[in-house]
Amino acid sequence: MGRCIYGGIYEPGNPLSDSHGYRTDVLGALREINIPVIRYPGGNFVATYHWQDGIGPKEDRPRRPELAWGAVETNEFGTDEFMHWIGVLSEGREKRVEPYFALNFGTGTMEEALAWVEYCNGTKDTYYANLRRKNGHPEPYNVKYWALGNEMWGPWQVGEMTATDYSKTAIQWAKALKLLDPSLCLILCGKEGHSAWDHEVLSSCIKFVDMHSIHMYVASPSHPQNAIAPLAAEKAIEITAGLIDMARIENRVPPSVPQTTICFDEWNMWDPIRAPGEEGGEESYTLSDALGVSVWLNVFVRQSRWVGMANIAQTVNVISPLMTTKDGIMKQTTWWPLLLYSKYMRGWTIGVHHRGSAYDGETHPIWLSGTLEQGAAWLDISSCVSEAGVVSLAVVNASETQDFATEVVGAGKNVKVYTVTGSDIKVVNAKAKEEVGIEESTWDGEGKYTFGKHSLTMLRWETGEKVEIVGKGKGISTDMRKMVSTSNEWL
Repeated sequence: MGRCIYGGIYEPGNPLSDSHGYRTDVLGALREINIPVIRYPGGNFVATYHWQDGIGPKEDRPRRPELAWGAVETNEFGTDEFMHWIGVLSEGREKRVEPYFALNFGTGTMEEALAWVEYCNGTKDTYYANLRRKNGHPEPYNVKYWALGNEMWGPWQVGEMTATDYSKTAIQWAKALKLLDPSLCLILCGKEGHSAWDHEVLSSCIKFVDMHSIHMYVASPSHPQNAIAPLAAEKAIEITAGLIDMARIENRVPPSVPQTTICFDEWNMWDPIRAPGEEGGEESYTLSDALGVSVWLNVFVRQSRWVGMANIAQTVNVISPLMTTKDGIMKQTTWWPLLLYSKYMRGWTIGVHHRGSAYDGETHPIWLSGTLEQGAAWLDISSCVSEAGVVSLAVVNASETQDFATEVVGAGKNVKVYTVTGSDIKVVNAKAKEEVGIEESTWDGEGKYTFGKHSLTMLRWETGEKVEIVGKGKGISTDMRKMVSTSNEWL
């Protein structure tokens, strides 16, 4: 789609590219955020993608019409190139960046899917494992994550299905794929998480899959509707969690079977009218959008019990925090919250209690306001604690005009402060001038902290107590079960 791969991560001949054609500036930026997983080869694109077109000698690879976005796929960058790029991106890390592949449920077949898994993961003396070796890759790629199609409910999709037909196909593919490689994590194709499609496919397929995918993009020309719109995703996650529980009960799934989690593998701020996908989807993001991304990230922290994976779409150039030109890279406003959360919001979630004023006007989407009993709090908050006992408190002030003087109960001393803000909510970053970045300061923890208007603030302090895991997925030890509470006043 657009310039994500060609002209984004892969641009042979560019002075900024290495000998393999990989943009080194893009690699450097992605390493900064310690990216854990990357989805490939795409979303709608995958419904007409045949992986065997993209292996072997490049001069022999066919050029194909790309039906999702009206482009031509050269197949110059295929499975082996992607996996090599993953290896380069992972250099210097303890754990590699995990690849996540989406299977073609549109024009593809079960046989083709099985062949792809065998090509990637096969270790025996079999045809496709040997073909990978013949192509110069003796070791298996060990691709764990595989999606059973993408948005097969969509009328724009090549091979659109009903939920009933999709479920029948997904079950048969899942059974065969698990026979070939029981270690696979299979991801069911959901919708927005609160639809009849989600209900039916989960009810039918819960015993055969490991994760349930949902997608959502939000945007509004008005602030603060734009900044609080990601709260719709929180409601979708809560509903999906209920549907998962219901499906497990209906199908009598025993507690010994690991919980099915949510794979939020497409999320972002995106106005498709402002940045049409058919034209490359190159958004110019404002500070308001950066605050929206921050609320998205708060949602994922708060809902981390259920969200096992979340993938912002896309990596570069296409509705992305990163934009490339022939001679450099530009980090949009939305890059900076991603960087902060990636660096510091790691560990275990802490419950946060907040009392304060709220926005109670119109929302986007419209239905969101009906789910918010007391409106959307102006301060959107999440918090976590690291194994070393460092607490991180992320606070988004969505108000365009008001600062909030806030008591932070539980805050330590010598608090490090990181702030993302700008002169107004409409500012954007450009190559010539970076209006939005990260400002660093300190706070002594005394009195009230003032969270400035239209800002993301992250407070970090040491507790002096080591955190111990008391059980997988069960959080933190008793002595660290402290709640961070806040109350705010208008300034």
